Amino acid sequence: MVKLIGNGRLVTRNKENPFFEDGCIAVDGEKIIDFGRTKEIKSKYIEAEYYDAEGKVIMPGFINTHQHIYSALARGMSLKNSVVSKNFSEILENLWWRLDRALGLEEIKYSALTTYIDGIKNGVTTVFDHHASAGQIPGSLFMIADVASRLGVRTCLCYEVSDRDGESKRDEGIKENIDFYEHARKQGSDMMKGMFGLHASFTLSEKTLEKCVKAGGDRIGFHIHVAEGKDDLIDSQNNYGMRVVERLKKAEILGEKTIAVHCIHIDENEMDILKNTDTIVVHNPESNMGNAVGCADVLGVFDKGILVGLGTDGYTTDMVESLKAANILHKHEKKDPSVAWAEPPSMLFKNNREIVQRFINGKIGIIEKNALADIIVVDYDPITPLDGSNIDSHIHFGMMGKNVVTTMINGKMVMRDRRMLSVDEKEVFAKSREVAKSFWARA
Repeated sequence: MVKLIGNGRLVTRNKENPFFEDGCIAVDGEKIIDFGRTKEIKSKYIEAEYYDAEGKVIMPGFINTHQHIYSALARGMSLKNSVVSKNFSEILENLWWRLDRALGLEEIKYSALTTYIDGIKNGVTTVFDHHASAGQIPGSLFMIADVASRLGVRTCLCYEVSDRDGESKRDEGIKENIDFYEHARKQGSDMMKGMFGLHASFTLSEKTLEKCVKAGGDRIGFHIHVAEGKDDLIDSQNNYGMRVVERLKKAEILGEKTIAVHCIHIDENEMDILKNTDTIVVHNPESNMGNAVGCADVLGVFDKGILVGLGTDGYTTDMVESLKAANILHKHEKKDPSVAWAEPPSMLFKNNREIVQRFINGKIGIIEKNALADIIVVDYDPITPLDGSNIDSHIHFGMMGKNVVTTMINGKMVMRDRRMLSVDEKEVFAKSREVAKSFWARA
């Protein structure tokens, strides 16, 4: 049955028809079949089910190209015998690696449930997740995928292979990546995809990189942290006589389906390598500031013509929050208020869409005929005129993820008028608190 979402300010991200003051979208199955003025669309689809947006903003759903679901239960946690971390390496040792070794399937399940629910509530319809759970590697991606399927979220998953927990754990990580990728491939669905996860250069030996490429990671596409902290660069220079991106190129890790996350401590030559290999870069401004690892030269990366997207790195599920942080971070870094107006919106609304299209057959992040119906309704009543030319300014200064009231993914309503439709949110969060309390006691 055809469904209509209408009577709203429709933002399409479609250059030919960017904005309708009173717009409507027609959806049949998982695809958009029509869009335009509400009166015209309603007259064409008289028998359709109609959702009245009541003047709110209708737009494509948000895409998060780098998330860490496994970090969810760290919120509010105080670790036993913890010490104050003074740098990024200590943060990894004292918090994240300690946490991921303690995760079991129950914790992974509720990390996924709560993160995906929070994302849906913030209008996120697609998530690229980079998972770690050294204490429970086999089946971990399958558990996350089951949760995504239950909630109706579009997702792309991988497991971060690392040498930090020994060869046995490394090999389990390689196997989990391959097993899940093949599982997702056989499903043949644009709702579930797999990549080959790697942690970072400084926790990956030459032997391990070679083994990951031989296992088929180059065919699948890698998802890896690149030069996030300065220690990653120093390790690569001291142990391999080259910078991180140079090392990854030599190891055949880079390519059009590889996501190089962060890329903070890279130079111009490394940017050229990323460009020439058509490698994807994903920027995570809030996480970078929180970990005090530095500010990536995203403006320079843009100038090189590299495809650079926007992620949250587990810091939040709100992509609007990350959009705002990206804008002000680069103004602050450059000490120039005129910069970074165009790049962050391009990352979120254009480049993230292009990144996803390297992995799925359908088109998302845009309102046009035959695009997949990932649509959100945002409770935003502008205090100044809004049109296709100034929507990004309205989003930056007026919206938050929590303004989203309705989320449709692949043609299916997963949240309607702030009510989750496939799960009891209160029940999930109550159970999550129980799981977290037990987890904290042993982490």
